[in-house]
Amino acid sequence: MTEERVERLLAEVQDEFGVIRVLEVADYRFLEFGDAIEQSCVFTADPSWLEYDYTRAMLIGALCHEQPESALFLGLGAGTLTQACLRFLPLEDVEAIELRPDVPRLAIEYLGLDDDPRLYIRVGDAIELLPTAEPADLIFVDLYTDVGPGAAHLAWNFLGDCQKRLNPGGWLVINQWATDDGKPLGAALLRGLYHRHYWELPVKEGNVILIVPADLEQSLDLQALTTRAEALAPKLGYSLQSLINCIRPAT
Repeated sequence: MTEERVERLLAEVQDEFGVIRVLEVADYRFLEFGDAIEQSCVFTADPSWLEYDYTRAMLIGALCHEQPESALFLGLGAGTLTQACLRFLPLEDVEAIELRPDVPRLAIEYLGLDDDPRLYIRVGDAIELLPTAEPADLIFVDLYTDVGPGAAHLAWNFLGDCQKRLNPGGWLVINQWATDDGKPLGAALLRGLYHRHYWELPVKEGNVILIVPADLEQSLDLQALTTRAEALAPKLGYSLQSLINCIRPAT
């Protein structure tokens, strides 16, 4: 390993759920849970840079809304997607719910999460706290542990309640695991719950991002989405078009 690729342990804490680590490798810092299970990657020079396709795909879900003012993040991690949305979207009110109290602290201390006055972080179980969250234009579900998706990713009532928590015209964006056939985990449940009225965006990390509208009358305008993504590309520093091309109706 060359000198610039040396891995440095910056922080390690133990809580009731296991070990949390922050590691640094060259220009990147990583949040890990458990036995070296990477949760988030941060480019230290720009914490709003989205390194992975699944986070870029979740940003695409956000861009389905023409003018979002509020967002709810269920699962914070290092906060890179939260930072990107705060920076590039016209958000005025953002809430994040994170299960593990050390995660927000480590994100602020080591991973570049800004103390933005628009951001309110609550610690607790997303399933328990969702009923007390403010309705939002955008809701993101990214609840992963060191062994995979949290139970909420396949909880019918919880996923239904997430959609009900959307404002009219809002969008629910779920980071779901893909099964071996490329479909999202729990595809049959999702089809029944959302009446097949959602869109999927598979990404190379082995995830499928689900883009779910607030109601059955609402549709995804691909042309408007493309226009918004093209306008944002110079600020982002990358194009989202190749991912937008992969959006498909529910399978």
